Amino acid sequence: MNVPCSQTQATSIAIMGSGGAGAITTGSLLLEAAGQAGWYGLLTRSVGPQIRGGEALAMVRLAPTPVTGHGDRYDVLVALDWHNAGRFIAEIPLNDKSLIFADAEGGDPPSAILATGAHLIPLPFTDLADELPNARPNLLALGMLSELLGIPMDDTVQAVVRALSGKGLSVTHATDALAAGGQLATTFPDTQRLAPPSPRDTGTHWLVTGNQAAALGALRGGIRFAAVYPITPATDLSEWLALRLQKLGGHLIQAEDEIASMNMVLGASFGGIPSMTITSGPGLALMTETLGLAVAAEIPSVVVNVMRGGPSTGIPTKSEQSDLNIALYGLHGDAPHLVLAAQSVTDCLVTTQWAVQLSETLQCPAIVLSDQFMGQALTVCERPAPLPDGPPRRIAEVGAARYDRYALTEDGISPMAIPGALGGQYTADGLEHNAHGTPSSSAADHLLQLDKRRLKLEQYDYGKAWAEIDGEGETAVLTWGSTTAAVLEAAAQARTAGLAVKVIALRLLSPTRPEHMTLALQGIQRVLVVEQSHSAQFHHFLRAHYTLPDRVEVISRPGPLPIRPGEVLNHLLQEIDHE
Repeated sequence: MNVPCSQTQATSIAIMGSGGAGAITTGSLLLEAAGQAGWYGLLTRSVGPQIRGGEALAMVRLAPTPVTGHGDRYDVLVALDWHNAGRFIAEIPLNDKSLIFADAEGGDPPSAILATGAHLIPLPFTDLADELPNARPNLLALGMLSELLGIPMDDTVQAVVRALSGKGLSVTHATDALAAGGQLATTFPDTQRLAPPSPRDTGTHWLVTGNQAAALGALRGGIRFAAVYPITPATDLSEWLALRLQKLGGHLIQAEDEIASMNMVLGASFGGIPSMTITSGPGLALMTETLGLAVAAEIPSVVVNVMRGGPSTGIPTKSEQSDLNIALYGLHGDAPHLVLAAQSVTDCLVTTQWAVQLSETLQCPAIVLSDQFMGQALTVCERPAPLPDGPPRRIAEVGAARYDRYALTEDGISPMAIPGALGGQYTADGLEHNAHGTPSSSAADHLLQLDKRRLKLEQYDYGKAWAEIDGEGETAVLTWGSTTAAVLEAAAQARTAGLAVKVIALRLLSPTRPEHMTLALQGIQRVLVVEQSHSAQFHHFLRAHYTLPDRVEVISRPGPLPIRPGEVLNHLLQEIDHE
């Protein structure tokens, strides 16, 4: 588990503007240049639901240690314009120590922004851009930020040229625009300058999003076929995966809808090819019937679900953890399956690779839960170490003897024949069946196959990867998914304040691990549950499947506003305040 950066080590910058102003591009280029200069960092984005235009916000955090989440406030807000700024106010916590650099031609700031006490500094981004060839206000803002943060201008120029050279921007034009922006920063008094963190040692690091990491994890796990239907915020995972699958001799197909894509995945996997699909909440709802078929027919299959705000269309471009219930309980009948949750951008790789391995080994569907925060976040990070190869799918050696596809074995896993193998014929459908695969309505057959499908998941040795456990103490924080970053940072700060805190972040949600949780909670007197859902889905899940101490408190609220470290820390420190 990565050591969280502290508030004092990190510098946080928000860049906002209307759609097309280049706010997201500016943040991405700033992160890339900072990474080249030796910093770790994280960029997340917030945009409206419009197809084009609307509002855009890039949130960047830089530090000398790995960054997996955002802090409690922003040191700098760069406003390329103030159009639709009111939609972002709650997402950009500022105070009287924050600086606002705003384009003088960008309109008037909202009164709520000024009420934060942040110091407003109007700058002539538009006027200067008009004087330079092929310059835009966001490039001047990028040059100014690079100067303030001490990022070598050469690194920033290289990042800009790599990203924008195909759009008619020459090295000379980029250099001139960035230098003009940097010159603005040299005129600021010391009270208007940043104290950037010390960079790490430079070396080979990755610049990757959570969706890209999940796609790479799928490839490392052995996925060679994907069938998908586009949906926000998961589409870029499919786009990244398509080209890489092709290079490996695999295929990605865009189906006509989510139902078709899930059925294609089962068909390819039935034929012996590790297969997956990618979706978000509305798509997962459409796939549940076919996922039930995968359980009954014991066909490996992986679904990466990049969660967004719900229900229905909800908030497609913002993050939430409210697909937990449908992932755990959304299949009809008794349908045991795997549910795993990534905990950070880099953990999207590890968790997805592990999910593919488990699905192939256990011959059942696996749902991987990511979310918009992680999926579309861009991070500078250490290269994630690959998992060792998992045990392969158990292939039947068929011949003249009768082949029982669903034979009752000691570990519940039956060898699976590849279609076309002589003597390996069997029926694979959604009807209950006997050991041979012949449809059966017998109560005895039903019970035997239900037990088989359940026990093979419960008896499997998942090792220590079921959860990440950090620290010791009589207070424990239980969390999952993207809220893990805020919890880890809050726990580190609580320890500094004198409160011993243990963090238990679940990666394997189903099947549950009650014996492991009992051991992890030994000596715990107080539990704080932290999650991003309106109805406290994770808390109710824990209550249903695990024995918790008498004292349980909950931080549970929906997106799109993230849970920040300070909120968790204040809740934890109530223990000290009461003593």
